[in-house]
Amino acid sequence: MEVALITVGDELLSGDTVNTNANWLAGRLAERGVAVERILSVPDDRETIADRVATYGDAFDRVIVTGGIGGTPDDVTMEAVADAFGRDLAVSELTRADVEERLAEIATRIPDRDLDVDVDAEAAIPGESRPLLNDAGLAPGCVVENVYVLPGIPEELKAMFESVADEFAGERRSRFLYTVEPEANIVPALEEAMERFDVTVGCYPDREAGHNRLKLVGTDESALSAGGDWLLANVDASETPVARDWGDGDADAHEPDD
Repeated sequence: MEVALITVGDELLSGDTVNTNANWLAGRLAERGVAVERILSVPDDRETIADRVATYGDAFDRVIVTGGIGGTPDDVTMEAVADAFGRDLAVSELTRADVEERLAEIATRIPDRDLDVDVDAEAAIPGESRPLLNDAGLAPGCVVENVYVLPGIPEELKAMFESVADEFAGERRSRFLYTVEPEANIVPALEEAMERFDVTVGCYPDREAGHNRLKLVGTDESALSAGGDWLLANVDASETPVARDWGDGDADAHEPDD
């Protein structure tokens, strides 16, 4: 399964907010064997969001869109996703009742505040889509064909993703090795491993940990196992982290490429 992630928000592009949602989702999807082929951040612009959703919806098995589903003026994601599929926004009895229930819960927690919320605006999702109720927040998410629309607030995102996590599965598997060998010394071995065993091998220097982390990725368990074993036999590597004090003289050999 190939998936694209679209994270929505001006705050992401301005650097005001760190995009932890994309990192978390990519990790969870990788754990499930899914290939994340694109991660894109877009502004709170309805036309831009709709264009990317339509394009990615055609190109990938699944698309996850996060952010901009609340009731503030810059929250245009639901409208944009509806535009991408040529639909109008609609309010179902389920989403309206859920938003009303959430508002009642909020009112009990902060009784001294008046909540002036347009329930229908908060509960609206693209017509004929599948609602995803927001147990950790207010505004619902939804699924429109192969596009999953989730909240941008991390706690809400995580809770809602877990409710649909079983709908994401793939065959990609990975294996990690560790070496203190400089990258330049092991390039030929990495290339040969990829050619021999039909796996990809990434080398990720970690100066703080004092080693290079090798990540083998493939869809065939036996090829992945054989490729890792071959590297263990041909490179000074280990399946457990090893460390070395990398001095300034080793910097060029270990730092990742630009």
